[in-house]
Amino acid sequence: MPWPFSSDSWQRPTRADRARVALVALVALLAGAAQAGQEPTPELRERVRAALAGADSFKDRFDADVWLMDMGGRLRRQVPDPQLRVDILKAVHREATRTNLPPEMVLAVIDVESAFNPYAVSSAGAQGLMQVMPFWREELGRRRLVDVEDNILMGCAILSHYYERSGSDWMEALARYNGSLGRSEYPQKVLDRLRTRWFRQ
Repeated sequence: MPWPFSSDSWQRPTRADRARVALVALVALLAGAAQAGQEPTPELRERVRAALAGADSFKDRFDADVWLMDMGGRLRRQVPDPQLRVDILKAVHREATRTNLPPEMVLAVIDVESAFNPYAVSSAGAQGLMQVMPFWREELGRRRLVDVEDNILMGCAILSHYYERSGSDWMEALARYNGSLGRSEYPQKVLDRLRTRWFRQ
């Protein structure tokens, strides 16, 4: 996936867990159905639940460890609890990599959406780190939106869907994610946060 602030080619891992790839595709389909006002079929719901139940864990490699050390230092002020900090960063790196998103972009989205508060709730009812709307809890088998891993899994899948739908346009993808299509304030805020705080070394 193109990086918005650099022309260099940063190689990302290409091997992905088959179950999680299937999950991402299915969640993307659900996102499109929900956007169009359509109800996902019972068969699709069951396939999503099965993918969630059967997904294997991601094994971090050396580059992930280096990334965790770097980003962990930046996140210390906002997330003083070292275990929560590691949990958030591991989940972000894992799910962003699997959905072909820059992990730093996901951190910028979380920073703007919830300031890294897993229990954040918006005026519209969106919940958790990536402010996932509550209807996803029903669609995905009543998973806890305040759970770090579940919230980041769903948020990354949805953001990836919008990035592909926008033709790789970050301004449009971020606006769709936030529900502010046609306005530039939210996308610009995320991109500014990415540039000033979560940039890649």
